[in-house]
Amino acid sequence: MAGGDPARVGQFAPDVPPVTGIFSASIIAFFSFLGFESAANMAEEVKDPTRSYPRALFGAIGTAGVVYLLIAIGAAIVVPTNTLVGSSGPLLEILKASGVGIPGSLFSIIALIAIANGALLFITMASRATYGLAEAHLLPQTFSKVMPGRRTPWVAILVVGLVTMGMSFVGDVGDLADVTVQLLLLVFVSANISVLVLKKDKVGHRHVTVPRIVPILALAATAVLLTQQDAHTWIVTGGYVLVGTAIFVIARVHAKRTGQPEPTSNAASAFD
Repeated sequence: MAGGDPARVGQFAPDVPPVTGIFSASIIAFFSFLGFESAANMAEEVKDPTRSYPRALFGAIGTAGVVYLLIAIGAAIVVPTNTLVGSSGPLLEILKASGVGIPGSLFSIIALIAIANGALLFITMASRATYGLAEAHLLPQTFSKVMPGRRTPWVAILVVGLVTMGMSFVGDVGDLADVTVQLLLLVFVSANISVLVLKKDKVGHRHVTVPRIVPILALAATAVLLTQQDAHTWIVTGGYVLVGTAIFVIARVHAKRTGQPEPTSNAASAFD
């Protein structure tokens, strides 16, 4: 830290407009917070989710936000920006500059564990979402099968796990991160529109509410972030959307032919 320069904290790259740099950094920050969005799919497994989940969610986001901010400030002070940009392991550059003696091999193991943890989190989240869609007759009923003893959606977990492994062979990690962020931004657009629509419903029991301005501001922020993605990311994202739409149409046609009930949701009773 002796060679650090606190003045670098407020400096922007000379060839990048400040607004563009802020929005580009927002995309990376958005990816860093994906785990919190995933936790919503596990809320139904929590006792008294109306009380417990919002407190846990915003408490965790606040804690992580402070930690991420401190790391970003420390990185700007300790390591020159050009060094961070040109490095394949910027966090390792920070550790080297700070004088902390962590071997490169140990740091690689830590990074591998962190990536594996993120993958497991995604599999857990996506499998529960897939199970829920199958229960609502929006996906084939095969995905709603659970193990007799543990009651876990084993088919959804297996399929999501295989798809996740397959995606690891397509493009690099940066491309996958961009597409993941793009898809989630589109999900957040639909989620915030749903909040505005569901606020018209009357719910007879205690539930979480937010002012109407919150989803409106969220929609505006999401729209701005969507403009930061390049054409390649939009094309790949469009392919995933088309595949998902095709599966949805097939499931709905099958449900109508077999006389299954229309999909129902208790979302309005949980949050508006």
